[in-house]
Amino acid sequence: MSETSETEHECVDGPYYLEDVSLQEDSEDDYQYEEIIPDAEKNLVEGEEDFDAIVRAMRNGSSSTTDDAESRVDSTAKQTFSHLPEVVNNFLCNFLVRRGLSKTMDCFQVEWHEIGQKDLLKTQLVELVPDAYTHNQLLEKELKDVLSERNNYIQAAFKASETLVKLKKERDFHRQQYQRVAEEKNRLVDCMKRLKQHYASYKPALKQLNDRYQEALKQRMMIGLERDKAFRQTHSLVATLDAQSTSASRAANRDSDPTKSTAQNHPDDSEFLVSSRVNPYLPRIKALTITETKTSDFHLTNSIKAHTLPISFLALHPHKFILASSSDDQLWKLWGMPVGEMIMTGEGHSDWLSGCSFHPNGGSLATTSGDTTVRIWDFSRGRCTLTLEGHSHATWGCSFHSCGDFVASCSMDNTAKIWDLQSERCRDTLRGHVDSVNSVSFLPYSNTLLTCSADKTLSLWDTRVSLCAQTLYGHRHSCNHATFNALGDTVASCDSFGVVKLWDVRKVATLVTVDTGPHSSNQVAFSPSGRMLAIASNDCSVKMVELASSQVSSLQGHDDTVQSVTFDHRGENLLSAGSDGTIFVWS
Repeated sequence: MSETSETEHECVDGPYYLEDVSLQEDSEDDYQYEEIIPDAEKNLVEGEEDFDAIVRAMRNGSSSTTDDAESRVDSTAKQTFSHLPEVVNNFLCNFLVRRGLSKTMDCFQVEWHEIGQKDLLKTQLVELVPDAYTHNQLLEKELKDVLSERNNYIQAAFKASETLVKLKKERDFHRQQYQRVAEEKNRLVDCMKRLKQHYASYKPALKQLNDRYQEALKQRMMIGLERDKAFRQTHSLVATLDAQSTSASRAANRDSDPTKSTAQNHPDDSEFLVSSRVNPYLPRIKALTITETKTSDFHLTNSIKAHTLPISFLALHPHKFILASSSDDQLWKLWGMPVGEMIMTGEGHSDWLSGCSFHPNGGSLATTSGDTTVRIWDFSRGRCTLTLEGHSHATWGCSFHSCGDFVASCSMDNTAKIWDLQSERCRDTLRGHVDSVNSVSFLPYSNTLLTCSADKTLSLWDTRVSLCAQTLYGHRHSCNHATFNALGDTVASCDSFGVVKLWDVRKVATLVTVDTGPHSSNQVAFSPSGRMLAIASNDCSVKMVELASSQVSSLQGHDDTVQSVTFDHRGENLLSAGSDGTIFVWS
């Protein structure tokens, strides 16, 4: 036993290992050792005996034995799992440690050990802490916890009561607001019902007034057209007298020269007027040069969804701010600008429309189409009055002579034709281009006709004798459009690679070349003053060129290719249209 204790003592101090231990079988003393069974083993043995007794009782069916076994098991369980009271010294030490009294705990341990060594301490009296004291401490702790929890609940209840009072006030406020809004709603519903009844009573009158307004608008337009026609009639009478005198002189010449034949003349044919007439609008054009608008001043002010399909051409009324548009949807329309109010529409072509042109008096419109025809539309009658047939392929454009008796058309069949509106027949066919003729334009107050073609050339024709007077070379690609300026001394043309050229008609030479490419240019238009150009481009923009500096700028806004551009009479507005079916007004 001593060796074992020493070994345990050494194991506590450090890691010692017992290598070899020898025990003698015969002890020197004759003391008889008695085996001591631990309490746990005793309980286990008793438990096993009780368990065997229970099993035997169950087998024999003895209820009394079963009760005894259960009582023994209960008592054994109580003994096994009974409460272990805490030792006094451990309790005091734990108490001092919790309170942080380390010095007091050291003194207590020293004094307690000294008293224990002197056998002055009666351990049977003070060995264990009474359960009642421990229980009281636990109850005291629980009481403190309960009191703290009660205080928390009291505070939470107080806050909840304040919140409840606040919510009640808000509820009362919102209830009053809801009642007020409900009353206003009911009052508005009653007002709406009365207004609907009142509007229903005025609906027939509004419809009647609208019909009268539309009728008055049409009458006003017709009156304006008739007035313009009457205003221009005096000039026509003078021109007719000149033509009659010219025809009389020609008749006298034919009578004096019997070799000339008149078999091809039609009795209703019109005569071309002399080219010595002066443009009556020259003073106004010169006045516009003083107040010239710059390209940077143009901004988008209005857009009109005019057609459902691409717009091919725009034409401006000769005297009013009225615009004509032709489209791939086989329709042409008249628009009151700059507001964009639709005035009239016409249909009758069997294919897409490619171009349009106003009569000089503004009372009719000529249109060209993919159905190879040229149609004349009378606004006063509201229908097509003449269909000119003769081209073998689609017609691209048309232009009226200043006298109003002739209209020229160009076609994909490589020709241009001069039509007489009096005799309703083709007077002459201009042949000379070797590819499609894309545009045609009369020089104002002249018998000179300008054509441009996909063969990269421009031609100036004398329509009286149907001969080509001049041919302009310089474009390297298909020429899409060409036009005169207001003075008639300059021609502008554009091609499929965006190259724009200015030509001097008198010198038959190129003045300026401006590259706006690489996208194709579809149409070019002079401003009324002749100092600015607008080009319809395939890159969805309108190119603006100041001729004095050749500076190029762009107006962005279209969603698709721009097909046509034109200026108003004073140059204050620019109109453009394209494949998006929309007309834009730039002011």
